[in-house]
Amino acid sequence: MKVEVRAIPVASLSADDYDSARGRIMLRWLGQAGFDIFAGGSRIMLDPYLSDFLAEKYAGKEFAHRRMMAAPVKAGDVRNLDYLLCTHRHSDHLDYGSVPLLLRNNLQARILAPRAEYASVLQAGALAGQIVPLNAGESYTLSAGGTVSAIPACHEELKTDNLGNHHYLGYILRLNGKTIYHSGDCIPYPGQVELLRAQKIDIALLPINGRDEYRRSRGVPGNMTFDEAVQLCLDSGIKILICQHFGMFEFNTADMQEVKQAFDTRRWGDELEVIIPDCGMVYRID
Repeated sequence: MKVEVRAIPVASLSADDYDSARGRIMLRWLGQAGFDIFAGGSRIMLDPYLSDFLAEKYAGKEFAHRRMMAAPVKAGDVRNLDYLLCTHRHSDHLDYGSVPLLLRNNLQARILAPRAEYASVLQAGALAGQIVPLNAGESYTLSAGGTVSAIPACHEELKTDNLGNHHYLGYILRLNGKTIYHSGDCIPYPGQVELLRAQKIDIALLPINGRDEYRRSRGVPGNMTFDEAVQLCLDSGIKILICQHFGMFEFNTADMQEVKQAFDTRRWGDELEVIIPDCGMVYRID
């Protein structure tokens, strides 16, 4: 099966265009690990960081968390949201500045999050009746069709609570005949390739900001490098990589010069399509 991704300027799309996405998938990168997906009549947001919560929290600190890119949408303006997916509790994924607005203005919405972080999701502003707690190996069926399955994520460690619930999750979404993998914050880990290959992933949304001892020593666990994200896709039989988790915070972004050099050589050949997304675009998956 060939999957074709086309970029469309967001200004050229209307509510009718989104509604017509019932037979395809419309995907917009929100910056950092955030995505806004329209598919099968549902609107799904994954890890949206739309506020300045972290800039306010860390003002004057070593890592100031000032935005390098503006949010393409305000949380208070989001309507018709059906599902909010959170991979873990870090505030650029579970955004205390956005979650209350998203769920207050979309009372029908459900937030899917790690069972190990149930208390954090409540604290972030979700109502108990809106929370769907998941652990790795569990799935949830969406009301308009499609499923979300949780798998482990390794944010430099595979961390579980005393009941075996994972603190970090990735999600596999099956929507309109396509399978999309959002890794959450993650590095390669044993068994990951075999797990993904069995799932027959079409498109992977993977971080590329890497990791190092300097950040780790200051409490900032890292992610895959660009090369590791590419290799994971090649090893797992994934045909399209959409990169994420870059360009938001100066201290925790990818080296885009290295990424450019990798594109110049295109070491992955024709086996993989690699997309560096633009916040001003919607990507239509046919």
